[in-house]
This record gives sequence, C-alpha cells and structure tokens, in this order.
Amino acid sequence: MSDMAPAPHEPSDVEYAEVLFATPLQESDNPGTTQVRAAVLRCLAEHGGDLHRFAERLAQEAGDHPVEAARRMRWALATVRRAFAGGLLALAG
Repeated sequence: MSDMAPAPHEPSDVEYAEVLFATPLQESDNPGTTQVRAAVLRCLAEHGGDLHRFAERLAQEAGDHPVEAARRMRWALATVRRAFAGGLLALAG
C-alpha cells in the first residue's frame, strides 16, 4: 500500500459550471476571468470541495425553475470555459 496522496482531480467544465451556478455572480455583473475563478474557488472551499453538492443544487433549481436554470447553466458553462481554459492545475504552474 502506498502512502502517496492521489493526484488532484481536475474538475470538468461542467463541474466548474455547477459551482459557478451556486455563486452569487450573475451574467449581468459581466464578471471577468479573475472574478469568476475567485468566486468558484471560494465557493468550492466553503463547501469542502464536495462537487456533488453543486450538482444537487443545480438539479433542485432545474426542478423548481427549469427555464431560468437552463439559461443560467448555459451562461455558467460558457463563462467557466473562458475562465478555466487549460484547467486550474495548468494555471497553478
């Protein structure tokens, strides 16, 4: 058995978008790349990095407000694709 920690899991674009969906940022805020990254990382840290929590929140919102949730998720996905192009681990160097 190895004492080495597993390699960090790089969240997918969809997982990053689910986290962004849960933040207070809005499309109308026109957030920049730095603001998006900071909001996503802060939200992840506040929830212990549990990505499943964000998928559950999206599912709840989609059930309650399907049109609005779809619109927000499309924005979130496009936004994280710009903000995290190359992935977070690549940004860390």
